Amino acid sequence: MAGVLRAERVWVETFTGLRVDQFGRLLRAVRERGGEGCGWGRPWRLPLPERVLLVAVYYRTNLTMRQLAPLFGISPATVCRVIQRLGPLLALEPVRPPQQAADRLWIVDGTLVPVRDRTVGTSSRNYRFSANVQVIVDADTRLVIATARPVPGTTADAKAWRESGLAEHCEGVTVLGDGAYINTGLIVPHRKRPGRPLLKGEEEDNAAHRKVRARVEHVIGRMKNHKILRDCRQHGNGLHHAVQAVAHMHNLALTA
Repeated sequence: MAGVLRAERVWVETFTGLRVDQFGRLLRAVRERGGEGCGWGRPWRLPLPERVLLVAVYYRTNLTMRQLAPLFGISPATVCRVIQRLGPLLALEPVRPPQQAADRLWIVDGTLVPVRDRTVGTSSRNYRFSANVQVIVDADTRLVIATARPVPGTTADAKAWRESGLAEHCEGVTVLGDGAYINTGLIVPHRKRPGRPLLKGEEEDNAAHRKVRARVEHVIGRMKNHKILRDCRQHGNGLHHAVQAVAHMHNLALTA
């Protein structure tokens, strides 16, 4: 199987969701970040392209180390070391606001990711141990702009946003959020008040707001095609590295 993965382009596309040229850009980014280095000890048994492919396949399929090992002809322990070493190098580079930032529209939303590490997640409203991850998306391009470090799943979106540091990253850009982001400085829907129904203009504003904000939910849904975000078994910073890598691969998949 390892030979097939090296020889057949279709396997790269099937296992990673990326075309070969897009995977090549991911590989180039990892190489520029020092992925060739093997650290201390023996050299890696797999060349860098195979190691990057292994990490991409892991995030896409969420196969266990024991399942991935025979696919690549290495031991489960080596699979673990490859993921720990290269996972952070696949991370998304946060996009800085453009010079005409006022003309851009970004959208933020939080999503719950089930985790096994109880120091990262907490029992949340879906009755699973989950972490709250904030994601910013460009409304026009559907590209992921930035993601925040995971916080416990019981954390309200407004609090997660304030503590994430993403607000400073969005200076000068109009950012939309849902009703959970009230009093955060974001553009949120009009609220109904007791005894005061929404005016016709406010209802129209809310309808337009929902239509645009749905784009971030679509992006998060596509990101969760990477099954690592449906049940993350990584501990410590593993979930953060996985989200960053998945966001990077999502952006590559959208670019020509």
